[in-house]
Amino acid sequence: MKVIFFEKPGCINNTKQKALLAEHNVEVEAKSLLTEQWTKESLRPFFGNLPINKWFNSTAPSIKNGNIKPSDFDEESAIEVMLKEPLLIRRPLMIIDGHRVCGFDHPKVQKLINNIDTSELLVCPQQNNKCD
Repeated sequence: MKVIFFEKPGCINNTKQKALLAEHNVEVEAKSLLTEQWTKESLRPFFGNLPINKWFNSTAPSIKNGNIKPSDFDEESAIEVMLKEPLLIRRPLMIIDGHRVCGFDHPKVQKLINNIDTSELLVCPQQNNKCD
């Protein structure tokens, strides 16, 4: 199986997540979340039925410093701000079997890696915060 994996290049947890997928015989095609030419139509499907506040990377500088509050956004404005500032997008975004998913804790990811505990890969080792 092949997974297209949109990451923040250099992210410690994204590197560990890709390695775990590879250990489970998943071919990973890594792409930069930051340089991808996102549009509303290409980005929105990754979030599925997630609440809007779960679309955001809680460790993004503009969220941590309080300039942006995910709870203030509706769907349209959330996508708009993410298109302008891709660091706000929760990561990784992945395409698995044609399905677009957001976050490494997604059930489709768990199925790929035989339901092993990935909780340590959800906490940012540099900031002791949940990595999104």
